[in-house]
Amino acid sequence: MDLIRVLNVDALSHGLANLSMFPYFDVAHYVMSVMALREQPGALDVSRRSPFACWFSSMLFCFGGAVLSGMMMAEPPVAPLSNSTNVLLASIIWYLVFYCPQDLVYCCAALLPLRLVLSGMKEVTRTWKVLGGVTQAHGKYKDSLLVMIAIGWAKGAGGGLMSNFEQLVRGVWKPETNELLKMSYPTKITLIGAVLFALQQTNYLPLQKHHLMLIYTIFTVVNKSRMLLTGSSTSPFAVIESAVYKTLFASSSPYAALVSETEKTPADDCTTAEKTSVATTKESSENGTAGRRSLKAKEQAEEADTRNCKKSN
Repeated sequence: MDLIRVLNVDALSHGLANLSMFPYFDVAHYVMSVMALREQPGALDVSRRSPFACWFSSMLFCFGGAVLSGMMMAEPPVAPLSNSTNVLLASIIWYLVFYCPQDLVYCCAALLPLRLVLSGMKEVTRTWKVLGGVTQAHGKYKDSLLVMIAIGWAKGAGGGLMSNFEQLVRGVWKPETNELLKMSYPTKITLIGAVLFALQQTNYLPLQKHHLMLIYTIFTVVNKSRMLLTGSSTSPFAVIESAVYKTLFASSSPYAALVSETEKTPADDCTTAEKTSVATTKESSENGTAGRRSLKAKEQAEEADTRNCKKSN
């Protein structure tokens, strides 16, 4: 708190807290969401074959967080689509990104300087979405920290968490891409934000809400810009994740020996079978050789008898 007062960022944090997301930041969010859909494998082919499926997928990318959090809060999943202005704005952006002549809109938005600006504005909307989900859950479940984290996470990263359903809309089924199995960077950073804002709401984190909003937003914007400039997709928490995993989840287990024996058993069976097969083959070859030798000796004896008979005659 003293550092914040020294840096004189209190006015900046209040300005961020009072910032309106519509229309500029919402437009940036829609543009980056639709561009993320277009860059998915096979999305352009779907846009040619079924424009409606492409549009529906775009709406899931743009409003997936609000839809998922609404379902978790027992609210109508179509409630986010009741705002006709936002739906119309997102639909116009979807059309321009996919069907603009010469791909002019997509090519301009894909330029690195403009993409940096749009990505930074999208990260600002992420802060508001996570905070909105946590605040919404806190209004109904004041003492449930887990519910607040879940709703904030769903509202901020709903598009990624609903990726399997969105893929089904495009006729793709890839269960191995489930975000719970392998989290992407946006999903991870949204979960961290949900935890921080939930702790702040329950007074476990001694920090003002607008100050936390500013710190979280600066971190997400700077880190996203770094990833775009360096072309790296490595999470900044990779080292911490690896250390936590090795400490808590990769320790020796009493079932490790059983698993290793189970893994070795098929190999042993295969080795035994190979040895038996080799022995059988060798034995059969020896028997065949002995049989040929006896047959040859019998033929020689018959020839000798024939010659003796001729001589006697």
